[in-house]
Amino acid sequence: MTLAPHRIPAPLCQEPDPEPREEADDDALIKALQARAWDPGLRFDHADVPVAWIVERYGKLRLARDRDDIVSYGSDGTVQLKAGTEEVTDYYADAPRGPLFPPISLSEVDKAERRIGRRLPELLRRVYTEVGNGGFGPDSGLASLTDGNRAPGHVRDWPCAAGVHERSLSEGMPPSWLFLTYGGCTMEWHVSLTAVDNPVLLYDTDGYTFGENPHDGLRHATASPRKWLRTWADGGDVWDEVL
Repeated sequence: MTLAPHRIPAPLCQEPDPEPREEADDDALIKALQARAWDPGLRFDHADVPVAWIVERYGKLRLARDRDDIVSYGSDGTVQLKAGTEEVTDYYADAPRGPLFPPISLSEVDKAERRIGRRLPELLRRVYTEVGNGGFGPDSGLASLTDGNRAPGHVRDWPCAAGVHERSLSEGMPPSWLFLTYGGCTMEWHVSLTAVDNPVLLYDTDGYTFGENPHDGLRHATASPRKWLRTWADGGDVWDEVL
């Protein structure tokens, strides 16, 4: 009699370790973030293009028509357009690629973490050491982790997450919250360094005090930095979930 090959019953098969899947997902996310953060026309939600260049290339009526992708006009002769518009893509097509602020070393991350008093989520550590030291991302762009970065044409240094964290502590901000970026008006994005999955928090600084409830000004929380950054890397709007 021929015996059938021995097989482990399906219910008894060992479940695959979830970590490799998560690590692979983060590898793909890091590459997507690099692709967008290193493109000067895409590293923020908006990009500046000279009005004269648009007129010369597309004609005077290009900006006169009714359109919802014009954000504002600058006093320096530029127009701010939503990232991904045709004019932005064309204008920055031949611009050098690379981060606005180069990635930092793990030792610099460790130093910033000692200053903050808590360890960053592993994904954020990779973002700062593999993509850039801030200077890209939703709204005003991710804060740097170290002091002293200044973007070309700016008169002030780029916000430093550790520095904002120190100031926020003096105002009663929960020590487990770390500043990510400004959200416009009185809104700020923070990440919880202690809650499960490290949710990204939208906080309204206008008229709120922490007092007995440190979450009085909390308006919204997303699932994780992974979801928040993935939305942006894929060209989405992190505000869609909020609104």
